[in-house]
Amino acid sequence: MTAFALLDDTAAWQTDFDRSRRASYTAAGLGAAAAERMLRDARGDAGDWTVAEITDAGIRVGYVAVAVADADTAPVGRIGDLRVDAAHTGRGHERAAREWAEEWCARRGASRVETRLAEPAGELFDGYRVRGQLRARRLGAPATPPAGVTARPMTPAEFPEWLDSEQTAYVSDIVRAGALSPEEAVHKSDRDFAELLPEGLTTPDHAFLVLEAAGERIGAGWLRHRHLPGVTYGYSLHVQERHRGKGFGRAAMAAGEQAALAAGDGALMFTVWGGNEVAMSLYTSAGYRVVEESRSTDLARPAARGA
Repeated sequence: MTAFALLDDTAAWQTDFDRSRRASYTAAGLGAAAAERMLRDARGDAGDWTVAEITDAGIRVGYVAVAVADADTAPVGRIGDLRVDAAHTGRGHERAAREWAEEWCARRGASRVETRLAEPAGELFDGYRVRGQLRARRLGAPATPPAGVTARPMTPAEFPEWLDSEQTAYVSDIVRAGALSPEEAVHKSDRDFAELLPEGLTTPDHAFLVLEAAGERIGAGWLRHRHLPGVTYGYSLHVQERHRGKGFGRAAMAAGEQAALAAGDGALMFTVWGGNEVAMSLYTSAGYRVVEESRSTDLARPAARGA
């Protein structure tokens, strides 16, 4: 029978968590230094986790880590880790641990619970909505854009219109993913862009591209070089709607890959919001692997779950 024992000393869990996450990040295509940076960030709030051993007949079979944090409107539960040792999988321990974590969060006032997966979880979190994916690919030679497609630096005159459209698209992505309300998404957009681009077009390590085909503007790109050691982060590589379906999506990615390599980085990373299946399909076909996937679900009110 599955049971749970809260840990006072979480050192063994931390060691196991670090090993598992490091292996997942490396398998997704990140170099050793980038994987360590990702691990450091994942480890950053580990001190706030409540960690329990998952046991069966007194034998430890895995770990589950949970926390509840204040969000913009209500407390949000988080499942920071849920792993069952390979020798004990397939016996219902994973589902029991997920339900225990949800109950733990609900009893502390959370109306929603989130998790961030660094490796496939099978069917365990199928009932959770995908909020977003972080994807990456190690770069060899970048794909060659179709003939006639070029990328050039954005001009100061083009930047304000691009910025306005980028913020609008960012808000839409957040709302479509179900992560925040429209009002909350606007607030997040204002805050994030002010933090990311304090110097606008001239913010160091950021590159802004205009994509053109046959002399006509077809899209734009925004990249941050050295986001992680050896990794360029693509905030957006956008093709205008009227030019989609012509292979320009791959051309935009090729432009981003070329820019990353030119800046001395060996990998390109993107976030794709949940609900954007077209982009997910494009990244999959281009060899971009999932580094992390964020999911969440609403929780019943504690009184309704008490029985």
